[in-house]
Amino acid sequence: LAKPDSLCSIITGSEQHVKMKVAAILLLVVATASAWPNFALNDQVEVPTAKKQQDVLRLLYKVNEPIRSAFKELKNAAENFNPAADLSHYTDGGKAVKKLLHEIEDHRVLEKHHYFSLFNNRHREEALLLFDVLIHSDDWNTAVANAAYFRERLNEGVFVYAIYVTVIHAKLADHIVLPPLYEITPHLFTNSEVINQAYSAKMTQTPGKFHMSFTGTKRNPEQRVAYFGEDIGLNVHHVTWHMDYPFWWKDSYGYHLDRKGELFFWVHHQLTVRFDSERLSNHLNLVDELYWDRPIVEGFAPHTTYKYGGEFPSRPDNVRFSDVDGVARIRDLIITESRIRDAIAHGYVTGHDGERIDIRNEHGIDVLGDVIESSEYSPNPEYYGQLHNLAHIILGRQGDPHGKFNMPPGVMEHFETATRDPAFFRLHKYMDNIFKEHKDSLPSYTAQDVEFPGVAVNTVGVKGNLKTFFEDFEFDLTNAVDDAPEVDDVPLSAVVSRLNHEPFTLTFDVTNNNGGDLFATFRVFLCPRHDANGILFTLNEGRWHCIELDKFWRTLHAGDNHVERKSSDASTTVPDIPSFHTLIEKADAAVASGSDLDLSEYTRSCGIPNRLLLPKGNTEGLDFALVVAVTDGSKDAAIEGLEKDEHGGTHAQCGIHGEVYPDKRPLGFPLDRQIPDERVLLKFPNIHKEVVTVHFDDHHDDH
Repeated sequence: LAKPDSLCSIITGSEQHVKMKVAAILLLVVATASAWPNFALNDQVEVPTAKKQQDVLRLLYKVNEPIRSAFKELKNAAENFNPAADLSHYTDGGKAVKKLLHEIEDHRVLEKHHYFSLFNNRHREEALLLFDVLIHSDDWNTAVANAAYFRERLNEGVFVYAIYVTVIHAKLADHIVLPPLYEITPHLFTNSEVINQAYSAKMTQTPGKFHMSFTGTKRNPEQRVAYFGEDIGLNVHHVTWHMDYPFWWKDSYGYHLDRKGELFFWVHHQLTVRFDSERLSNHLNLVDELYWDRPIVEGFAPHTTYKYGGEFPSRPDNVRFSDVDGVARIRDLIITESRIRDAIAHGYVTGHDGERIDIRNEHGIDVLGDVIESSEYSPNPEYYGQLHNLAHIILGRQGDPHGKFNMPPGVMEHFETATRDPAFFRLHKYMDNIFKEHKDSLPSYTAQDVEFPGVAVNTVGVKGNLKTFFEDFEFDLTNAVDDAPEVDDVPLSAVVSRLNHEPFTLTFDVTNNNGGDLFATFRVFLCPRHDANGILFTLNEGRWHCIELDKFWRTLHAGDNHVERKSSDASTTVPDIPSFHTLIEKADAAVASGSDLDLSEYTRSCGIPNRLLLPKGNTEGLDFALVVAVTDGSKDAAIEGLEKDEHGGTHAQCGIHGEVYPDKRPLGFPLDRQIPDERVLLKFPNIHKEVVTVHFDDHHDDH
């Protein structure tokens, strides 16, 4: 159209032919315009990170409401974009987008203003249809236009889940920071009493700051540790890990999730042992595992409500397990468990085609994790079932197992809310004991496995105090309440008490007697010394309760080396993600000024919150064994340069996106296998044990 002469040369022939050609050209123009309104689709132009960050935040802004007209590009795309107009913009030829559009046209998709659960097969299928579209978008503008278009046509929960997993896994979205989920879907993290107060404040246009308490009362001993299971940062870690390593992941999405099954074991093992240390800090016994043939002793009242769908179901004390209609029978889970234990006893898993997959080796835990979860990586889900996923659903439905009362899914059916229920830790202690059975079937480590010739850890120390305290944390509730453009927002926030610790630094004095530089792996564990009755653990008993504090790499020069590691640098943890308001403020400012936006410190949400690095301890001081193993990094490291670049810094439990796990050793090495005689392990000069004490300061606010 920019060249009239060229156009005239096309339109030749009889009057009828001319009319037909003009009509065809106009149709093409209209289709093109409706497909790409106001979008510069030059694939050679790189969209700045600040603009990408702004796009994602605007897509997630008040996700239960239509896109704001102030976001003109997104609004335009939502109303006018035709996702199927030009299929050359998709790496799968448009297969996914055509399928999703067909589902919408057939009115098969989940309605808006309805709860979403990843454990619901149909809900998950829809979320993955949108993920398929976005992950196969060939450029940023196509992905954003699709996101805006489908945001207005799909369920809000479906949309949020698809956006989060796309940003986590898509190469196009590198360096984008996802806002904290507790501000995007606050109903899943906030007590219903606070939500009701926020609604009242919005209706009366009164700013409000509401204090959120933990569920239960002092009559319930479990309330003493509610601060851990209900910690919103811990909830985000749990749900984000399952987004980083989703059970539905297929390698056809772009890459292999290295050691996914082993990480499934290790992350949940670490959640369980951390919960146990919190229990010991509060004079409670270690959590007992769940038994399918015994009552669930602890009931649970979540005090949370869905944005749409009513209250989360409660569970009274001493409920006996019931079969759940349309999901599974309890005896099915018992049979599944029996088959898995048989595989451990035999030392092999049976694959689809009858092949024997050896698991009596250091890689067997990876296969076992895939089997127990079960994920798409499971070698035989038809036989070994879905122990973990079905158990979550069955626990979540015990309030209404036969669907008589049309109750929505329970807290166990959402990764965001699961840790709120003490039964979550009982369930994972049950699974952890299955993993332990496998680990205990392996031979103990030999001297050759453990030693680092010529290297000696002389002393391990702490600069600062191992002191914990509670602090108030405030988060935004704007997305919790309904909205209308003509009604002004008022400041609404929740304030919750959360555990934190004073900053500290670990110091290591290490001698290298080899006469040249050596590459070393530092493995740091914090292990409870006594059970709840004050009985001293042997190292073999206590090793399974050890918290992984940190894992990092350093170069050891010949002679004496002094190494320091700040608590804030721990590779098991992440810092607080900035609030949604802060993120959008920074993104808008960077876009307006054309400047760079560096939020790289916050690109991973997977990781224990750094403030939970230490267990609470108590006012008298709770003793722990600090166990440090310095091992041969030249044999351990799977990636070069780890002493300079830790690739996001949360690799210990969350790995590195799209790459192999950085440590070749089994997770938990060298404490993951039986230790027949602790004197043998501790005689190696590269392994050191020090007793440390964690104090809780209950007067911190008075200082």
